[in-house]
Amino acid sequence: MQGKIMVRILSVLLFITSFSAVAQDEHVKEAKEILPDTKTKKEEIKEFINHHLMDSHDFNLFGSTDEETGETHHYGFPLPVILWDEGLHTFMSSEFDHGKSVVESNGNYYKLYHSKIYRTDAEGTINYDESHHPTNVRPLDFSITKSVLMMLVVGLLLVWLFRSLAKSYAKNGSLPKGLGRFFEPVVLYIRDDIAIANIGENKYKKYMPFLLTVFFFIWFLNMFGLTPLGVNVTGNIAVTTALAVIVFLITNFTGTKDYWKHIFDPLGDGMPWIGKILIYIILVPIAL
Repeated sequence: MQGKIMVRILSVLLFITSFSAVAQDEHVKEAKEILPDTKTKKEEIKEFINHHLMDSHDFNLFGSTDEETGETHHYGFPLPVILWDEGLHTFMSSEFDHGKSVVESNGNYYKLYHSKIYRTDAEGTINYDESHHPTNVRPLDFSITKSVLMMLVVGLLLVWLFRSLAKSYAKNGSLPKGLGRFFEPVVLYIRDDIAIANIGENKYKKYMPFLLTVFFFIWFLNMFGLTPLGVNVTGNIAVTTALAVIVFLITNFTGTKDYWKHIFDPLGDGMPWIGKILIYIILVPIAL
């Protein structure tokens, strides 16, 4: 039974990977059409793909260039822009027209410049410092960007998935059925090889919801990243930093006396304190 499940998992991964390869070929084709010939083709393609993977205020699926006019057309959908700058400002990202237009909101003017929003004037003037960095005021940006949208989608997907699994287990006497057969080996792996092995059988249960949430949250985002959608959420340092901070807080606020003893005395009683002092100068700061 588990062998069949693993075959299904590998089949799904192979399908998504091949789909991603086809999409990458399409990106290469688009890159050759859209990007100028001032760089090598390899550099142009790499720049195009990296731009497609960046976080943005709209969800751009692909683009094309009109051979007659040379105008670039973007295909996708806009996302809500939410700014706090002497008050709340809300509008759709389509008003920026991919950085070509200046947006007026409640008497203020805003321009999208290199995926960031700056306050400017009616002409869209961007001022620079000596290092050619923009000096315009940047409002607090609470916009629903492409990465935020995908995190919301994955969050809703996890809620639906685990609710469905719970109902399925309840109806079938704790036996997996449907999607449960696909995900049960993964859940058991997290329970047996991660939670119990590192936390212990007595206390692992209270950490299982968090471990399952983080594991499937990252896994699903990475799976979406293999598709042509251009999703690169876990490549954003803000996302990985937030996850790291949450793990750090949970670990330290729920740590037992044995945990803290191991942090400050990792060598235990097997070595004289004279030798420990030299080692602790290095080990304790790293552990903290």
